[in-house]
Amino acid sequence: MGEYFLQQVANALSAGSLYALMAVGLAMIFGILRLINFAHGDLMMIGAYLAAFSLFAGLPLPAALVTTLAGTIVVGLLMERIAYRPIRGGPGVAMLLTSFAVGQILQNGTLLVSRLGGQPVQIAFPAPELLNGVVAIGTLTVPKVNVVSFFTGVVLLVLLTLFVTRTRLGLSMHAAAEDLPAAQLMGIKVNRVVATAFAIASGLAAVAGFLYATQAGQINPYLGFTPVLKAFIAAVIGGFGSISGAAIGAYALGFLEVIPTALAGIADILPPGSVSPGVHDLLAQLLPSGLASYRDAFVFVFLILMLLFRPNGILGGRAREETP
Repeated sequence: MGEYFLQQVANALSAGSLYALMAVGLAMIFGILRLINFAHGDLMMIGAYLAAFSLFAGLPLPAALVTTLAGTIVVGLLMERIAYRPIRGGPGVAMLLTSFAVGQILQNGTLLVSRLGGQPVQIAFPAPELLNGVVAIGTLTVPKVNVVSFFTGVVLLVLLTLFVTRTRLGLSMHAAAEDLPAAQLMGIKVNRVVATAFAIASGLAAVAGFLYATQAGQINPYLGFTPVLKAFIAAVIGGFGSISGAAIGAYALGFLEVIPTALAGIADILPPGSVSPGVHDLLAQLLPSGLASYRDAFVFVFLILMLLFRPNGILGGRAREETP
């Protein structure tokens, strides 16, 4: 039984790392612009498609990763420059609707390009051989891509933390997140700061898209919807607008998702004779194997309780006061 639960912990850490890469990008943009960028999930989708096309073209993995990162960052910067910068400082609902519009443009544009190229809506992702197979950790067998997802997420989050806390541009981003108008009055180049935030968020989304597509084994233009929804939930749990809160919330979400799976069918993995037949039957009724299919409902129930009792999230950041 111990091996079973360790397996679930490994799954939670892998999922939490992917959610963290997405949630941190959402939190960065929201922290500076107070924009919930729902098109962020479509940047992840763009990254997955760029990775697929690069690998289909026969590029080696390092070149494919560079192409994926560069292409996704360019799309993110164009998104900021064309769609968001002209309405910066406008009503929040205008920016929110713009993010939905940008997402639809990216989805339908990808769908159109796929059809013009004679590709089906859903295509198989050419996972690199390096990420195939499993890794034996003691008695556990963990897919290589899950191990890579965990370590990639941790390394990138550490590097981002060092960038935000140790560099002048990172400190400027932190100041802009605290009070954008005041930061501008202090001489901080806001356009540069915002563009940097979008570039970093887009790069993280590209990495998440590559790893998510490798795990899923297939991609389509609507790939980013579920991950961005999970990232949004993670950011809310951790405290929206906080980078560290988003990371904490992402790993918390990863563990929340595996709780129903870990409990489901627990009676089936109990060693024979470890409990009485009556207790075994009771566990089978209370924790049926179908419980795992309700993991999303479990997460949303937790989210509602979080909003009721701690609406500012785990780290509890205070809301920024707007100047009248």
